[in-house]
Amino acid sequence: SQLPHSHMPLPGFWKLMEDTLQQSGAQLRTFCQKFEMVMPSPVSQPLNPAEERKVLSLVSRHGPDKLYQVTSNTSGNKDLDLTLQRGQIVALLQSMDTKGNTSRWLVDAGGPRGFVPAAKLQPY
Repeated sequence: SQLPHSHMPLPGFWKLMEDTLQQSGAQLRTFCQKFEMVMPSPVSQPLNPAEERKVLSLVSRHGPDKLYQVTSNTSGNKDLDLTLQRGQIVALLQSMDTKGNTSRWLVDAGGPRGFVPAAKLQPY
């Protein structure tokens, strides 16, 4: 009874919630689009010899179509998450985690294997 919308009939309340969620979703999509336009993509830099050997190893094991570049630094917060630097090259092993979550991908970083947010990877 203390909530501001407690006086509303249930169908009206659900309609209000649905409209609010749709509006918030539209605002989030607009924000994401603007953010992607403003954020610079990673600058391609020549690889040092050790990194070049690692990339060649990843290509030979997984193929060139599986290579992705990390777009921003990641820090592993959960078990099996990897901490990677912007610009690092990884190979995609699976485009989901063990629970089917497609926002975390399993990657091979040329030694360690673990999960990385999919949004922080782009095809190499």
